[in-house]
Amino acid sequence: MIPPAPSVAPARWAFPAMVTGSACLAFGPLLVRLADVGPMASAFWRMALAAPLLLILARVVGGKGSVALPGPGSLWLAGLAGFAFAGDLAVWHLGIMRTTLANSTLLANAATFLLPLYGLVALRQRLGRPQALALGVAAAGMALLLGRSAELSPQHLAGDLLCLAAALFYTIYLVAIEKVRGVVAALPALALATFAGAVCLAPLAMFFDSSPAGGGASAFWPQDWTPVLGLAIGSQVIGQGLIVYAVRHLPPLVIGLSLLVQPAISAGVGAIRFGEVPGPWELAGAALVVVALVIARLPDRA
Repeated sequence: MIPPAPSVAPARWAFPAMVTGSACLAFGPLLVRLADVGPMASAFWRMALAAPLLLILARVVGGKGSVALPGPGSLWLAGLAGFAFAGDLAVWHLGIMRTTLANSTLLANAATFLLPLYGLVALRQRLGRPQALALGVAAAGMALLLGRSAELSPQHLAGDLLCLAAALFYTIYLVAIEKVRGVVAALPALALATFAGAVCLAPLAMFFDSSPAGGGASAFWPQDWTPVLGLAIGSQVIGQGLIVYAVRHLPPLVIGLSLLVQPAISAGVGAIRFGEVPGPWELAGAALVVVALVIARLPDRA
């Protein structure tokens, strides 16, 4: 059996870890566009390259027993998490290629509002005044970012819908991986889910991206490994590693709001890489996202 996560964990590091992990994920859409492989292939390589690295890290951090298989229940949940994450990456990467960079980041983070809904309905959690205020402030900030930064048009409709579907898959992934974290430590849990995701993505990548791309190169095998390595190490190992560690110690609302760090950073990435300089409304929206994160961490005095 994989040793369970410690019952007394340094939960004070969970919120910084969640924000830092979300910030690492903000560079994912840029790396997907820079990759010289198809969108399904870049999703597969992200998982396939990260899985052995995570297994090695789990062995180094947790010792020999940390890489043993868990019980059937935890193994099933890890497989579900991997399947959901594979679905998230598959539709999100397709959406990134069919809509704007701003749309792909903003719409894919609709999990910000789906996770609190899960907490209210499934977990019967009640939102205190600070949490309800934080959710409202976050919605206002996202509206400002979406209204000025994103371009809603029939041309991008397919990509926008794919990114929204990605948010649903990602919500399922976060719920499943949080359940796995109840009995399995962070790195082994993420390693199992990543391996399962790579297995799910392999046939999709081979089917959709095995045909020759421009210049006669394969759309499956990278010629330049830098972008896919960036996805594997920066997004999957570091970004998801920090998030999987944090989800055990944070409520769904805080997890969801922390995801909004991504569109705020993406605005800066767009300004530097594509000359999409944010205006005052975009800056105000990013500021409201930060304010929402601060409010969500306030204690409920009611």
